[in-house]
Amino acid sequence: MTPLPIVAITSGDPAGVGPEIVVKALARREVRDCCRPLAIGDARVIAQAAALTDSPPVFHAITDVTAARFDADAIDILDLKNVDPEACPPAQVSAAAGRAAVDYIERAVELARAGQVDGIVTGPINKAALQAAGVPYIGHTELLAALTGTDEMDVTTMLATPGLRVVHVTRHLPLREVAAHITLQRVLATIRLTHAGLQHLGFPAPRLAVAALNPHGGDGGLLGREEIEAIGPAVEAARAESIAAHGPIPADSVFFRAIRGEFDAVVAMYHDQGHIPIKTHGFERSVTVTLGLPLVRTSVDHGTAFDIAWRGQASAESLEEAIRLAAQLTRRAGFASLHVVWYK
Repeated sequence: MTPLPIVAITSGDPAGVGPEIVVKALARREVRDCCRPLAIGDARVIAQAAALTDSPPVFHAITDVTAARFDADAIDILDLKNVDPEACPPAQVSAAAGRAAVDYIERAVELARAGQVDGIVTGPINKAALQAAGVPYIGHTELLAALTGTDEMDVTTMLATPGLRVVHVTRHLPLREVAAHITLQRVLATIRLTHAGLQHLGFPAPRLAVAALNPHGGDGGLLGREEIEAIGPAVEAARAESIAAHGPIPADSVFFRAIRGEFDAVVAMYHDQGHIPIKTHGFERSVTVTLGLPLVRTSVDHGTAFDIAWRGQASAESLEEAIRLAAQLTRRAGFASLHVVWYK
């Protein structure tokens, strides 16, 4: 019998909801039945988070992955011992928390690249904490690209919730800078990544909708020329490569059409254009999948939630979905039916 995949789960920013949702997710038998989970964090922080729950699980703290037991009685946690809980105030931005969160990601990638884990799931991080820690990356995607030696143009993130999948051409940019980054090359690269990623996930001929940037799709140039000069030509170039891309389609209708089943994914032009429909359609079950990396990575689709952090209120549903998806992605036998099992 093939053993279950080993999935590393980083606990995210210690000041946020990450430690709490890791505890809650790994306490669920259904989650532990789909993989051999390995939490990565600081055991002292995890223990404090566990105390917030009604039935805290037992943890087995280790310093080397080879010591993991993966038994039913305790959850293995790779203890990096890298943050003093007293120096990391709950629900507050701190350099210590930002640095610790990056340590967990770096170790998870190291283990994945060494073949010691089969995939990674990342807990939420805080961009202000990363900045305070002097980390030169604004988010997970950029950091993961650097850690794996992957060109950032070859990596993108797909947000997914049952019934809707979205990939972004631009991610963490001020809105005033977005239009300058909507180029034929960027849009086409994102379409190609989305097409290849969905094929890898079990869609043999993905149907892609490409959103317009401007209201009414630019109204023939009256409200902007990005559709004429970049988005439309990128769609045509993709179709010349036998990719089933359609657009540009005005953003006020494209997501409804995708939810109705007309498309398998939507290529959005900027962060909120894609995030808002995903989170409106299915916030608690939404996850992210990074396309283009040489490893499996999924993540929760929410932030550190300082407004409810360390109060015992955070839902672990998104993390549970991300763990299940990572486990499915690591098992090649499941690729062909993945879109039936989860994405639809």
